[in-house]
Amino acid sequence: MKVIWNNEIVERSEVKIDMEDRGYQFADGIYDVVRAYNGEFFTLNEHVDRLFSSAEKIDLILPFTKEKLKQLLTKLIEVNNIDIGNIYMQLTRGIGIPRNHSYPDPELVPSVFTATTTIVPRDQEKMDRGMSAFTVPDMRWLRCDIKSISLLGNIMAKHEAHKKGGDEAILHRDGVVTECSSSNVWMIKDNTIYTHPDGNLVLPGITKIMLLKVAREAGLSVKEEAFTIEDLKKADEVFASSTTMEAMPITFIDGNPVGQGKRGSVVERLQQLYVDAVEEQCGKIR
Repeated sequence: MKVIWNNEIVERSEVKIDMEDRGYQFADGIYDVVRAYNGEFFTLNEHVDRLFSSAEKIDLILPFTKEKLKQLLTKLIEVNNIDIGNIYMQLTRGIGIPRNHSYPDPELVPSVFTATTTIVPRDQEKMDRGMSAFTVPDMRWLRCDIKSISLLGNIMAKHEAHKKGGDEAILHRDGVVTECSSSNVWMIKDNTIYTHPDGNLVLPGITKIMLLKVAREAGLSVKEEAFTIEDLKKADEVFASSTTMEAMPITFIDGNPVGQGKRGSVVERLQQLYVDAVEEQCGKIR
């Protein structure tokens, strides 16, 4: 398996990450995930832009330009023969010796970039059936707009949901829903689609942005407006969105059915609108 290490494509076995890398010691780094369909990237520009935006927010310098990164990523899926799957990329602040909480001089300590590919088929059966979620207090930090590799809060929340038999955790701050542990969350009430507006408390999801775009182009009623746990309980439909899940119905919350306890018509339409957008860029989804 080939991977990207800094600005080269190499065998995975060649990669050596130092034990004093700041990503390992401090979770001082960022990441992003972009998806390919039929060997073609979907929304690559948007994902690369977000990676660079996250880097800028923490004064982290990438070792190449956006164009060079896109060329490397495109080459990587070609050499690994990825038809449908995910590309995970990560950037850390590099090897800081001696260990110090302050940022090291970037001219003396270069950042470390890696990227890997994974074949991940679409789970159409689950997209039809939906998944379950449990509400969990959002105990994370206040810069969730940065796609940081420091994900312990997200992991703990998802583990709480998993212990109860759920697939995902719906996070809330004092009763106001923010997002899920690894996706954005939406609700539909009276044929209006709601999702939390972007800001420091939620990640600006690329799939979220695309769904907002296709929904508005289709004439659907959309509001980027915060809602509460109580609103969620009264919703007609609820779904989560992410690069891999696309638009995933949430049919049970805290053990109780959402609406009829199955995928609703609005979510089903959004799923098709999203697929149409993918196929426009990447060709027919098989």
